[in-house]
Amino acid sequence: MIINPLKIFAAILITGIILLSGCTAPTEDEDEPTGLTELRFGYQPSTHQIAYMAADANGWWLEDLAPYGITSTKDYLFPTGDPEMQAMIAGEIDVAYVGSTPPLSAIDQGLEAKIVAGAQTQGSDLVLATDLPYESPQDLIGLKIATFPPGTLQDTVLRKWLQDNDIDPKEDVTILGMGGANAITALASDNVDAVFLPHPNPTVIESEGYARVIVQSGEMWPDHACCVVLVTQELIDEHPDMVEQIIRTHIKATQYIIDNPDEAAQIFSDDIGVSYNISSQSIQDWDGEWVSDPNIELATALEYAKVQYDLGYTDKLLTQDDLFDLSFYNKVIAEMGEE
Repeated sequence: MIINPLKIFAAILITGIILLSGCTAPTEDEDEPTGLTELRFGYQPSTHQIAYMAADANGWWLEDLAPYGITSTKDYLFPTGDPEMQAMIAGEIDVAYVGSTPPLSAIDQGLEAKIVAGAQTQGSDLVLATDLPYESPQDLIGLKIATFPPGTLQDTVLRKWLQDNDIDPKEDVTILGMGGANAITALASDNVDAVFLPHPNPTVIESEGYARVIVQSGEMWPDHACCVVLVTQELIDEHPDMVEQIIRTHIKATQYIIDNPDEAAQIFSDDIGVSYNISSQSIQDWDGEWVSDPNIELATALEYAKVQYDLGYTDKLLTQDDLFDLSFYNKVIAEMGEE
């Protein structure tokens, strides 16, 4: 077994320092191996993406994709969506579990990929240092807030929420883009006043006692889209049957973690290295929901496209056709209903 150094790094940061935080589509004979033998996944150290981890931990990716010629999978752990999208642009990953906004700028830059399934909604919190008062968003004026870098979901939601509350995100507050572990360290060392991060980070911070959650992302943007499953256009064009199976496996894993939250917490703990108590508490604390239907995430993803275009993050106002391919999920669900 090859140990992924990124996982070790993430585990150290999220627990210790956290203290302070691959084929041609199968022929009609599906038993016949095809050209692609390894499928490469990207994901992040967040409870938002446990569905990927659950399918991996249960051996479902290999088991379910074996009829299509897949004999191995490889995964890469990314701190945020931007480097994950850069890896996909570079041809290093085939499937990404990622927030629904990083693909926007990547597709605007020329990435050929589509969202084919949902993964999760809401699930991020604004956390403020305990010695600072908070009664309304106006209390944030003049403060330094760390969140994921520009173009990420957290950055997009935060900036829109501030604007909705008559706060200029460029003039009235200082927003610093960084990964979760660095943001937690910055808050613990008083270098920032607040952080807006996905779970389990808010639970980690509250467990240390130096900050508390003041607003959950569902309050900022009710029922907002968050993580999705993104696949390359090459996979869609050359291996559509495999894409369908990826979605089937994802649906199975999503239902598994919904039905078994304790097992989901243990899978997350084992994969990332955060303690079981933290991962379990995070699942209890968050306002997120694991989903698989991309239709649920469509409306707000298109709103994100408008927000990012207005913010100057994209040169083009992206459309549904640019971002989504719903046909695979809809076909899979129809077939499942007939079984």
